Amino acid sequence: MAGIFFRWHIKKIVLLPFGGLTIFEDSLNKPIREEMIIAIMGPLFQILGYYLLKCKVDETLFFSFHYAILIFNLLPIYPLDGSKIFHLTLQRYFPFYKSYQILIIFSCTLALFLLLLNSLIFKNGFLLITLLLLHKHIYKVYKEYPFYFKKFLLERYLYPLHFKKRTIINEASLKRMKRDYKHLFYVHHKYITERELLHKTFDK
Repeated sequence: MAGIFFRWHIKKIVLLPFGGLTIFEDSLNKPIREEMIIAIMGPLFQILGYYLLKCKVDETLFFSFHYAILIFNLLPIYPLDGSKIFHLTLQRYFPFYKSYQILIIFSCTLALFLLLLNSLIFKNGFLLITLLLLHKHIYKVYKEYPFYFKKFLLERYLYPLHFKKRTIINEASLKRMKRDYKHLFYVHHKYITERELLHKTFDK
C-alpha cells in the first residue's frame, strides 16, 4: 500500500516461510525516506493485523507466533524487513557501493551465527530451512550488487535527477557516490561535476 501511495512499480510478491517479499521494479535513486516508509510498513501492518485478529483465535498460540515472526523479520539479514531498514540507514551515512558490502557481510555473519546456534541449541527444522533460504538470497545479492551499482550510476547518467543535498569527493571515484546526494569531484586541483565524470565513464 505504501509502494502504491508513492507510485512505485510492483514487479511481484513472493511468499516465503517467514512472510512475503515485495519486489519493486523502480529507480535505485528514489528518495531514501520513501523506501524507509515502505520498509517500515511491513512490520507495522503485521502488528495491526495481530490486534485485529487476536480476539478471534487462540490468543496464547497466536501471541507466540506473531512475536516470533515479527522479531525474526526485524533481524538485519537480507531480504528481511530488518535488513531493508538497516541497509537504508547505512545508505544515509555510507556510499551506495559500500553500503551493499556492509549489508552482505553483516547478513552472512548473522545468518551463519544463527545456523550454528540452531544446530547446537534449538535444533529446529523449520528455522534451518528458513536460514538456508536466506543464505540463498544473500548469495544472490552478493552476485548482483555490482549490477545494482551500475544501474545506480546509469540512472544518474540517463535521467535529470534532482537532489537538494550536495557533497564534495576528493578523488574521481564513483564508488564514493551516495544516494540522495549530488556530487562534485575535486581532482588535480580542479572541480569536476558528477555529470561530467559519468559522461567520461560511460562514453569510455
